[in-house]
Amino acid sequence: MASADLDQTDVDAVLEVVRSGRLTMGSQTEEFERVTAEYCGSRYAVAVSSGTAALHLLTIAAGITAGDEVITSPFSFVASTNCFLYEGGHPKFVDIEPDTYCMDPQLIEAAIGPKTKAIVGVDVFGHPADWDHIIDIARRHDLRVIVDSCESLGSEYKGRKTGSMGDGGAFAYFPNKQITTGEGGMIVTNDKDVYAVCRSLRNQGRDESGPWLEHVRLGYNYRMDELSAALGVKQMQRIEEFIAKRRTVAEMYDRAFSADPRIRTPKVQPHVRMSYFVYVVELQGQIRRDAVMRKMLERGIPTRGYFSPIHLQPYLQNRPGFSPAGCPVTERVSQKTIALPFHNNLSEDEVRTVAGVLRQSLDELSA
Repeated sequence: MASADLDQTDVDAVLEVVRSGRLTMGSQTEEFERVTAEYCGSRYAVAVSSGTAALHLLTIAAGITAGDEVITSPFSFVASTNCFLYEGGHPKFVDIEPDTYCMDPQLIEAAIGPKTKAIVGVDVFGHPADWDHIIDIARRHDLRVIVDSCESLGSEYKGRKTGSMGDGGAFAYFPNKQITTGEGGMIVTNDKDVYAVCRSLRNQGRDESGPWLEHVRLGYNYRMDELSAALGVKQMQRIEEFIAKRRTVAEMYDRAFSADPRIRTPKVQPHVRMSYFVYVVELQGQIRRDAVMRKMLERGIPTRGYFSPIHLQPYLQNRPGFSPAGCPVTERVSQKTIALPFHNNLSEDEVRTVAGVLRQSLDELSA
């Protein structure tokens, strides 16, 4: 389905850290933070152990505590909801736009109540949410804004890099992302207080200037190791090359499906520069998505359904007091979308093969 784009410079950077003997909390982490902040146009960056950790720390920095409601999208990876469930927050799910699959800002205001504390917006599949609209609503209602850009490193919204909006943004570096550190994540923010709190929390709640065994907060071991950071530094040197490669693959898929009304390709808004995380198509008509995926797998093409709606996940359905409103667009889209094989170096022949198998599967199921 996906694979990291690694070369000898990545290997050499990791080996250099191993030989140095400094495996954590060193210069590579600081450099990774510096280059990421510069790239995103943010004042500060904090490297952490995962995108989930980044979102969790931003939740704490936003002051979300037990009983607070948080407005968020049901069409996302579960971490964008789990991050505030860890702190006792309650989700208020808002349905998505049918084109971008991002949270529909037209529905946010009606979801705000007396217990609403924050909005967690999500850039879905690399496409930025409508951040100006979201932030305007948040300011009028005195809400915090957490930006889940874990899937959109390098995307731009109206000329601004994703992650840099709101109170703080999160990136993730799992091997299927635009760049990888194996595991790992990053917080970016322009807020000095958010920066200071997140730096302390990731390092067991230590204060920057205090003794090593003095802890001023209940913190976590969310540090990024030096090997991961060194890999991240090298990967960031090629981020624009990676984005261009992924765009090329996406355009090949677009062309392959352009004449087939049964397959809706990704819709990118004109104010967006898209940094593709995955390539997801939406099946049109009555053909069942899962049957198509099985047909494709029989022919050696693995695919994946994206996403399973968070508000229908068993762990939330069984949560005391949880009674979600329906999100019809999310529920429909989740049954129609398929992530096709996608990585930087997918060839035109491979794209043609995948597209042919998808069309053949649709032909057989509609016969």
